[in-house]
Amino acid sequence: MRKKSSKAEFLALFTFLLGAVLVLTNGFSAHIFAQDGERAIYEQIEPIGDVLAEILQNYVYEPDLDKAVEGALMGIMSSLDRNSSYIPAQHFTQMREDTEGEFEGIGVQIKLNEENLVYVFQPFPDAPASKAGVKSGDIIVGVDGVDVETFAADATTRGEKLSLVSDRIKGPRGTSVEVTVERVGDDEEISTHDILIKRGKIPVNSIVEARLIQGGVGYLRISDFKKKTADDIKKTIKEFEQDGMRALILDLRWNPGGLLNASREVCELFLPKGKLVTSTKGRENTKGSYMDDMMLVTEKKPIIPENMPLVVLVSRGSASSSEIVTGALQFHKRALIVGEQTFGKGSVQTIIPLSQPAGAALRLTTALYYTPGDVTIDLVGISPDVNVEMDEEAQYNLRVQMIKTLDDGPEFINRQNHGAVTGNIDEEFVQDEVLARALGIINEDSQFENLLEKYHRDIRDTQKMASDEAIKNKVH
Repeated sequence: MRKKSSKAEFLALFTFLLGAVLVLTNGFSAHIFAQDGERAIYEQIEPIGDVLAEILQNYVYEPDLDKAVEGALMGIMSSLDRNSSYIPAQHFTQMREDTEGEFEGIGVQIKLNEENLVYVFQPFPDAPASKAGVKSGDIIVGVDGVDVETFAADATTRGEKLSLVSDRIKGPRGTSVEVTVERVGDDEEISTHDILIKRGKIPVNSIVEARLIQGGVGYLRISDFKKKTADDIKKTIKEFEQDGMRALILDLRWNPGGLLNASREVCELFLPKGKLVTSTKGRENTKGSYMDDMMLVTEKKPIIPENMPLVVLVSRGSASSSEIVTGALQFHKRALIVGEQTFGKGSVQTIIPLSQPAGAALRLTTALYYTPGDVTIDLVGISPDVNVEMDEEAQYNLRVQMIKTLDDGPEFINRQNHGAVTGNIDEEFVQDEVLARALGIINEDSQFENLLEKYHRDIRDTQKMASDEAIKNKVH
């Protein structure tokens, strides 16, 4: 009986994986046949079936078919490039919530430290967790009376452990969860706290800091690009203008990107109508044209004067949509770029929902995007006009320092500690050298065209294509 069951399971699983392959190849018969001459794709994937048959027939334990399917899909997707991936159902739900800009829970960002312990990287201002007394740096050791190391014991990756903790903490608004944390006090003593938190609807804003500094310079730090990002920036800038803003700094450091269309909407706030933001090209088809060929052009007038000084801050953590914004503003000479070489994610991913496993999806690279200079910065990144280096440790310590400002209360979100440049003069503070350099440039001359003439670099030097060798040998 077991043999028949295994055969049926094998056929069902093999059929599912074949369907997944057809999705990845767009289902066209021209893709299915004639690869490597007369060799068919059915023959190429035959080893997958052989391996699954061996597992189902001879593995010492009863195999978990759901895990086998997910493992196979993860392997297929990870073999393509560094940005394509399989998205399990629970992660797909989280991704949709993030791009929509809200979710239900307690409002904390959690990470793993070097000892593989889950800690609170940032409690969201004015969210249930911060109101209940959760602080950045707290180590989460239990949820609802169950130790983290107990319910996350089977986690095989760091990401899976974080997901298990996050899933335990999240829940419908109005319900409560007890989080047990360990906290290091000023005297280096460790104390344990059981904190009861009532869950709520948590808005996740793209703007994580907004303030006027040093005589009317607007400062906006953007965490990522969501549906409402452009609207939130526009509203904040209008408030700045009422308070006499004379220049603007847009901080895209550590910004991993987000929605492609949101990058166009943000560029519309600063560029004249009709300016090219980015174009995309997918695979070349048999007719010589490109799939997913698209051009994003500004459709509105800018909200601030075109001669108002604008500086964009970038880091090696600036990627994807943040690079699109950087590349467009730099190309059109609308902003000076200050910081370090960006990450170099010049590809576009399409989310393809799957009917099986239910609720899951594929994140598939379907195109490369090009700056208005008609180059893709994939694997290379964008070079700043003014290079200011901060090593990784200094950047991390700066971010921790900024976030710890919020421990004094959510009202301190727009008074984060950047060191002397924001009036925090303690010698032990980490100095935000990138922000300080941007302010120094702005204060040199009130005429933006003079600053452009002095600092703007030739676009052929700042936006370059990756070499053919780099593209061929790109690391997943």
